[in-house]
Amino acid sequence: MQRRRFLRLLPAAPLTTAAARLWAAPSIHEETPRFLLVFLRGGYDATNFLVPYASDFYYESRPGIAVPRPGSGNAAAVALDADWALHPALTDTLLPMYRQKQAAFVPFAGTRDMSRSHFETQDHIELGQGSRARDFRNGFLNRLATVVGSRAQPMAFTAQLPLSLQGPDRVPNMAMTVVGPRDVDARSSDLIAQMYRGTDMGPAVREGFAVGREVAADMRDAAASGYAAEMVAASRGATNPRSFAAQASRIGTLMRMRFNIGFVDIGGWDTHVGEAGRNGSEGQLAQRLAELGSGLAALPHAMGPAWNQTVVVVLSEFGRTFRENGNRGTDHGHGTVHWVLGGAVRGERIAGEQLRIAPDTLNQNRDWPVLTDYRDLLGGIFRKQWGLGPSQLDIVFPGATPVDLRLV
Repeated sequence: MQRRRFLRLLPAAPLTTAAARLWAAPSIHEETPRFLLVFLRGGYDATNFLVPYASDFYYESRPGIAVPRPGSGNAAAVALDADWALHPALTDTLLPMYRQKQAAFVPFAGTRDMSRSHFETQDHIELGQGSRARDFRNGFLNRLATVVGSRAQPMAFTAQLPLSLQGPDRVPNMAMTVVGPRDVDARSSDLIAQMYRGTDMGPAVREGFAVGREVAADMRDAAASGYAAEMVAASRGATNPRSFAAQASRIGTLMRMRFNIGFVDIGGWDTHVGEAGRNGSEGQLAQRLAELGSGLAALPHAMGPAWNQTVVVVLSEFGRTFRENGNRGTDHGHGTVHWVLGGAVRGERIAGEQLRIAPDTLNQNRDWPVLTDYRDLLGGIFRKQWGLGPSQLDIVFPGATPVDLRLV
């Protein structure tokens, strides 16, 4: 909490030319619906997040990186039902939300795009235009703001306006950055720390700079990997999970006070190499899930009563291959797991169409099929959350068939 308190007190990063509109945005009532999209850029490994522990095929396919079965020790997955378990890195953060019925997961979800290209699939999702010719000036969150009308106060918590918020409705954006070595040199950071030495803020200041140094170290570690360039490119300038954990309280506070349609992206999920340590409970993916979970768990506290009207959807452009590769990692896949969180959510459920995982049910014998299209899923959520009619939903997601999974 000290770390987050310090970061909230730091000056915000420079805003776009829409800064005046940002701070002039009227306050919104806590009863107003709120929607936040969290985009995991790079294609996270959903199979080690929501573990199909009842499947022997899962453990045969991932002899080096599978998450241990529930009940097999402290590093084991946490059973959610008879088929699915949660990665243990989320035991203290996401699991309590699930048990409080504020989190649900939708496996076999995603887009019909089969390119397995980070960039093409990310664009496809953010535009939300289905099979029609793509208009890169018209993202689905901007169209949502248009049909919601005067109730909408959209905001991008990103350095650049994302494709999903491009469109006729002008939307502000704000980079949520951690002050650290990339922003302040070592001598200056030492001087600032000395200024606060002996005060209540002293420990928080030191920890804030420590976070920045850790982020810089992560970047150096990524540079040592042969896949570093691809991971950086796939992230498209998005913040990393550790930075998100430090920024989440600020995002939640702004969503509580000023904004009700938000977007944030988090990079670093392209795990071709070294995804896990001795098993899937350790290593690169486990650390990133833990940091992501820490950030998401900070949102309810920051949003206060407004959390009861909030839906947060976490998604990625695609999942990973079901089988591990020769580098203790996974490659580009297809179907994935979407997360639906919030005080407005009917949680503690694994929702949507599902099937038995076996070689004959995999997509092209390599990855999860898509049984729930993300446009249909989000359309069903928007219909319930914002009270949108068929014609309005067809503007947001042309040609989609909204599905009500009773998540809201």
